[in-house]
Amino acid sequence: MALFASPSFRVLLARQRRRLRKSEAAFIALAAVAGAVAGLLAIAQQLLAHGLQSLFYGVSVNRLSALGAIHHPWRLLALPLGGLLLVVLTAALRRRVPAPLDVVEANALHGGRIPPADSLAVSAQTILSNGAGASVGLEAAYAQMGGGAASLLGVWLGLRRNDLRTLVGAGAGSAIAAAFGAPLTGAFYAFEIVIGTYSPATIAPVLAASLAAVSLSHALGIAPYLIATTATPAFPLSHYLAFAVLGLACALLGICIMRLVAAVEQATARLGRWTRWRPVIGGVLLIPLALVSPQTLSAGHGALHLDLVLRPTIAFLATVLALKIAASVISLAFGFRGGLFFASLFLGSIVGQIFAAALDHVVPGLAIDPQDAALVGMAALSVSIVGGPMTLSILMLEITHDFALMGVVLLATLLSSAVTRELFGYSFSTWRLHLRGSRVRSPRDIGWTSDLPAGRIMRRDVVTVPASLTVGQFRAAVPLGTATKVVALDDEEHYAGILATAAGHASDVAAETPLAGLLTLQDVAVTRATPIDVLLKAFDSEVADEIAVVDDERRVVGIVTEVYARRRYFEELDRRQREIFGER
Repeated sequence: MALFASPSFRVLLARQRRRLRKSEAAFIALAAVAGAVAGLLAIAQQLLAHGLQSLFYGVSVNRLSALGAIHHPWRLLALPLGGLLLVVLTAALRRRVPAPLDVVEANALHGGRIPPADSLAVSAQTILSNGAGASVGLEAAYAQMGGGAASLLGVWLGLRRNDLRTLVGAGAGSAIAAAFGAPLTGAFYAFEIVIGTYSPATIAPVLAASLAAVSLSHALGIAPYLIATTATPAFPLSHYLAFAVLGLACALLGICIMRLVAAVEQATARLGRWTRWRPVIGGVLLIPLALVSPQTLSAGHGALHLDLVLRPTIAFLATVLALKIAASVISLAFGFRGGLFFASLFLGSIVGQIFAAALDHVVPGLAIDPQDAALVGMAALSVSIVGGPMTLSILMLEITHDFALMGVVLLATLLSSAVTRELFGYSFSTWRLHLRGSRVRSPRDIGWTSDLPAGRIMRRDVVTVPASLTVGQFRAAVPLGTATKVVALDDEEHYAGILATAAGHASDVAAETPLAGLLTLQDVAVTRATPIDVLLKAFDSEVADEIAVVDDERRVVGIVTEVYARRRYFEELDRRQREIFGER
């Protein structure tokens, strides 16, 4: 500790900070270090979760969901027991971590700053949930710890906002890359899901981080995630059309799953004094589902491979699909921690196989290969729920090495993404943030908009009049040319509406007309803290030229004009884009 506090070390650290700001090569090397650390953390989390599964269920690594049956049903008590441990852990963490910051939310709102306690909390809860057998994946914990470690390193080195966001994305993406053994997938995960943009300044460091993470996982003997395919030489147009329909179906199913999780979660929040015990109740509810099919347990890695090899019947697949959706909804809505990334891959593979088998009955000559359909379904459903069409398309390429499949996967994922954005507008992570009241709809950096609130761009020279005046009294008090707009106040001097001066002086309005009848925007006002992006949406939705700014008691403190607000927004946006796309 004395070394870190010494003057010579502080001088060395300051020198390295300046070097990182100026040298692209130094920043790429730093990203590679962050990627290696993130990859190591992902592997460690995987081993911990699978170790818990082995302890609770007595199974080998990665085989829980591939069990044919639960031969010792008493082992399923691990589900409510895991729920109970999660309740205790959550209660202990809540004293220190009120609401852990998600990696996407941190990059969108806080410039990539993630408190270390938040990452540890999310990781511990996810490992315990997955280890107990709940139907959640570890991918959220991988990304959280990878991004969190990169954030800690970047903050310690004093990186600039954009560089820190890039490093956090590189850390999160490299953790995913290590988990799947797929460096390009990890890179595109960083670009599409964590950073929210591609730019010359982000490509090299993100790729370096992903390659470092995958190289480390290979060096440690971690086998890459691969699925063998039939290596179809080409797909006819009829197959493209069929897979487009599959992409559309996956988008609709993904939207239904996300809404179902939210609806059940909101219902469980009304359990009163039982709310804190939701993971225990959820664990009990998962037991009968696991007894019917162990494929409902964990994320589904083993079950996915098993179903692709055995080619089960439509009835079996439909049963597993319904049970797995129910298990995922229960796990998430009842408080188990984790993500839907791999669960959506598993569900998508089932949907694809059902689609191919059903289509074979309807159009026998089409001959859609069930494994190709499973892979397209995996990508399309995951894009609907997780987002990132290029991420999932590249994942299918890296786990199959089948370039012929890439075309139909891209078609289905892009269609699924477009339909989901049009009909729903969120990925699963941003949807849950939306339900918590967050403004985040994508990983793009919108944190700077909070630095430009209505209070900073409002005019304070507001002309006010009592709303109780008549039009004649108003004309005497505010002659034409005095002000273009006035703000009316009620008897308690609270905001009552806005009036265009010209409207009050219109010749077809009688002098005895109450002024209150001419007021507009009576219920529309913003506070000093309203971010500029929210303010601009209010201008659009209300078709307003000016909006009043009020305090907590609805007393008028200023007024914002649309013209000035838009000018300041685009000035700031242009400056931020030059920082991102310009030279480092």
